[in-house]
Amino acid sequence: MTRQHIKIVIVDDEPNILMSLEFLMKKEGYKVFIARDGEEAVDIVRTEIPDVVLLDIMMPKVDGYEVCRFIKSSPEYQHAKVIFMSSKSRETDLQKGYDLGADLYIPKPFSTRDMVAKVNALTMSAV
Repeated sequence: MTRQHIKIVIVDDEPNILMSLEFLMKKEGYKVFIARDGEEAVDIVRTEIPDVVLLDIMMPKVDGYEVCRFIKSSPEYQHAKVIFMSSKSRETDLQKGYDLGADLYIPKPFSTRDMVAKVNALTMSAV
């Protein structure tokens, strides 16, 4: 599987984060989808069956915890790697994310280039 076959969904309600991550991930060769809230994210996950989901927690409509719960409880999507990216960075927040099945939890603010490196490392086995 090549990178252009790896589907990534970026879910955040902050336009700057969406735009910069979308640009960098596409530059790396990934197939990228963006969602501005949890509801939109669930719809994209259902139709695209992504390999990686970059997921903010605090969003309108449906929060990131619920989106992660949906992904990890559905046999057809649970293979997807979930990376939380959130300003909720207390130990209890991180623990909740990992308890829900997150593969990584990256506190905001983060370097977008570091995020790309983490996604590359996570998807290396699929390439």
